[in-house]
Amino acid sequence: MPSDNINFRVIIALMLYLISLVAANTLGLKLMPFIFGTHLSVAVFFFPFVFLTTDVIGQVYGKQMAKNFVLAGMLSIFLFLLYSLIALALPWDQAGLKFQGGYNAVFGVSLRMSLASLLAYTIGEYQDVVAFFFFKRRLDGRAFWLQSNLSNLWSQFLDTLIFMIVAFGGVYSARTIILISLPWWLYKVSMGFLYTPLSYLGIYLLQYENKSN
Repeated sequence: MPSDNINFRVIIALMLYLISLVAANTLGLKLMPFIFGTHLSVAVFFFPFVFLTTDVIGQVYGKQMAKNFVLAGMLSIFLFLLYSLIALALPWDQAGLKFQGGYNAVFGVSLRMSLASLLAYTIGEYQDVVAFFFFKRRLDGRAFWLQSNLSNLWSQFLDTLIFMIVAFGGVYSARTIILISLPWWLYKVSMGFLYTPLSYLGIYLLQYENKSN
């Protein structure tokens, strides 16, 4: 049935959106060396999919559907953090003690860091939706790549700055926070730009489905 096909495509898009979000928040703990002595989190390869997916969904299904994706992501982060706290609080069996150190190191993120991630994601993603449709109106719906990357430029800036301030404010100086935030923001924006062709593929697949139904 046509409606079943539409729902299936949206579910696939939502799956990509949520798995990219979870991957960025968990696998992103790993840092790798980058140019000029800087460091880059591996999350830079996954997180751009989060913002690009909402742009694609918004382009095809409208602003409300994009907001629904953001809400689903926000609730997913909250539940994951809640589950993590429960898992960390439960006692270890003797047979699993050899894994305790690594397990706690990976999932034992401080409450402040967790709140920083949730707050930055929520504000950044909602702003991405708002900015995307703002630029869409300004450009009369033309040049999706420009709408997407302009909104990504703004929303990724907010996401990065809010996370750094909430997570490290009072721990590092304002100058240090800025020096950490700037390259991280530029990395994420650059990866989002490189992934733009995948956005066009997503739009094509979703629009092709709508036309065929």
